Amino acid sequence: MTSTLDAPAPGAAYRRTVPRQNRPGTAQAAHASDYTALAKEIKAAGLLRRRPLWYTARTVILAAALGLGFVLLFTLGQTWWQLLVAVYFAVVFTQIAFLAHDGAHRQIFESGKRNAWFSLITGNLLVGLSVGWWEHKHGRHHANPNTVGKDGDIVPGAIVFTKEDAAERTGVIRWLTSKQGYFFFPILLLSGIDLHISAIKSVAGKDDVKHRGVEAVLLATRLIGFPILVFLALGPVLGAAFMLVQLFAFGFYMGGSFAPNHKGMRIIGADEKVDYLRRQVLTSRNISGSWVIPTALGGLNYQVEHHLFPNMPSVNLRKARPIVRRYCDELGVPYTETTLLQSWGMVVRYIHRVGIGAADPFDCPAAAAYRTI
Repeated sequence: MTSTLDAPAPGAAYRRTVPRQNRPGTAQAAHASDYTALAKEIKAAGLLRRRPLWYTARTVILAAALGLGFVLLFTLGQTWWQLLVAVYFAVVFTQIAFLAHDGAHRQIFESGKRNAWFSLITGNLLVGLSVGWWEHKHGRHHANPNTVGKDGDIVPGAIVFTKEDAAERTGVIRWLTSKQGYFFFPILLLSGIDLHISAIKSVAGKDDVKHRGVEAVLLATRLIGFPILVFLALGPVLGAAFMLVQLFAFGFYMGGSFAPNHKGMRIIGADEKVDYLRRQVLTSRNISGSWVIPTALGGLNYQVEHHLFPNMPSVNLRKARPIVRRYCDELGVPYTETTLLQSWGMVVRYIHRVGIGAADPFDCPAAAAYRTI
């Protein structure tokens, strides 16, 4: 890890030696203008402007990549080398999902309607996700990241993220939870299937989905049509193997890309009062690396900046990073950045400690300083 801020231990949040102090009862008022000042600087730098040419190029490249996948599927024949094509499709689908994510955040067009339809086409038709379900879930996450009772991403499921949720489990489930750190990566393999199931349940259920009929048609076309093409090209046995590899690789790529962003970071209590800037920065983690990392993660490795400015074009996030880091340093707000492998290690260690009921890993001076804000 590299930073101009103090880094007391690998994976720890960066922080100034002496954080800025506020008198009791004045913290919220004093912090209210912190985000406003940063937003003005970011806007003055032109980083909130749309990047239509960049998104056009990105869309064309991904469309060509998707077309190449189908060419390989129908020209290689019934050979086990097709399993590499399955992995290729998983990569392309995930990259398209990143593009749909940007559209849903209104990063691509000035028009909200155009962004909505772009994300519907790319997300529902090409990837097999429900954009309506995602917007509802992801919107709550952005408003209250890692906040108990408000962020659906930390709701207990196959994995629990708080000691309180772990303590409520009993019997075999409690034993499995105590081993959840070991199950993290195998569970990622199933996350792609879970995303498809969640999409179907959302559109077919009672969730508030704005374009339910359109989403249903697009989802059915993707989730039924793509396997049909695979089985027509490869037959039942190889086709089934192809679909399993594609789903497992897609789940691992998607889950492995999003998990490092917040898992193992600060958990905010349901009744805690934390201002917007600190809520977003303290709960988010950036992933460092060369151009490979931003490309592989769709720009979402700049998670701190993305959470502070969710409608900023993802290509501009790297330019916002030095501004945000310097500003956080001035305020004494911990800014976390680490490598991808280190972030995975932090996530696994954290959920393992939660599972076995270990001490709170956030009992450190930097995080504790903001518990009573």
